[in-house]
Amino acid sequence: MRRMFFVGALMLASALLAATPAMAEIRIIQSPGGQVGPFLDLFEKVRESGERVVIDGPCLSACTLVLSIVPGERICVTKRAILGFHAARSVDRRGRFFAEPEASDAVLQAYPGPVRDWISRHGGLSSRLLLLKGRDLAAIYPRCR
Repeated sequence: MRRMFFVGALMLASALLAATPAMAEIRIIQSPGGQVGPFLDLFEKVRESGERVVIDGPCLSACTLVLSIVPGERICVTKRAILGFHAARSVDRRGRFFAEPEASDAVLQAYPGPVRDWISRHGGLSSRLLLLKGRDLAAIYPRCR
């Protein structure tokens, strides 16, 4: 059921991107994250489209991969923007989470330098959710006009 939801969401997002090639921006209003694969596919399409990304609310977990894929000059944030980071993890067949340290290291290295630095100054990637917002976020990404 959960996998079908993510596949359905990805198909819908892909259809929207394909149906609106003249759209000037992609707006992230609220994303709790989810499985990495669909986000990678979606943000690759956004990067290829040349569209700007407006982060206008919570962009948590896998959603933050947008920072690694879409060029920084095409990303802006509003006052409502919040980026949430945590260490990579997987779920076993029994629904238990387990850490993926190699994946966490790879994701951290893929983030732009100022984001990596902020994460490091705040204790690094762990099971705890780190929230980048407000002045700290505006110091890294420009406010949307």
